[in-house]
Amino acid sequence: MQIELQNTFVELRGEQNPVTAAILDAVRRNGATVGAVAPVPDILIVSLPLLPVAGYEPAPYLQAARQAGEAMLARGSGRILFLVSAAAGMPMRRHAEFSVAMAGVLATVRTMAMQLGPAVLVNALGVGAIGEALVAGDAAMLGHASVKRPGTVAEVVDTALFFCDPLNSYTTGQLLSVDGGWSAGYGRNF
Repeated sequence: MQIELQNTFVELRGEQNPVTAAILDAVRRNGATVGAVAPVPDILIVSLPLLPVAGYEPAPYLQAARQAGEAMLARGSGRILFLVSAAAGMPMRRHAEFSVAMAGVLATVRTMAMQLGPAVLVNALGVGAIGEALVAGDAAMLGHASVKRPGTVAEVVDTALFFCDPLNSYTTGQLLSVDGGWSAGYGRNF
């Protein structure tokens, strides 16, 4: 996917994994500068665990995102993209505690979108089972995914680029799940 990101500064905070590496590579290819090179980034990507983690506490990353969002608001523009598990929008029975943490992140995304709009767009990308050797999600998700296969990192990257695209100026406070239809599925046993 091609978008125009010349003179755009992108910063990643949080977990580094194959998905975030591919997203950062894609924004670079589209003209962005990546890293903490500006006092306030144009786009902040907040990467939370994409594989279930027991006892995960996202508070430090949420606080950092709020602070960056306030600085973006003072400047008059910015975007914050949270990379979260698809469990943010649909809990997983086998990972209840993790699902609660992710749902809290989604509530924060929506609250920040209300507080920081219209200058700052805040969204979340919910990631399902990604990769043959899973780098996101839970293998049990595949039994309930409409497409009956794991997603690819490239499919997640294209969605992240949609949120980063300057032409996308009206989407905020949303969770867009790249999960092969898992969140639209039926009863879950995990």
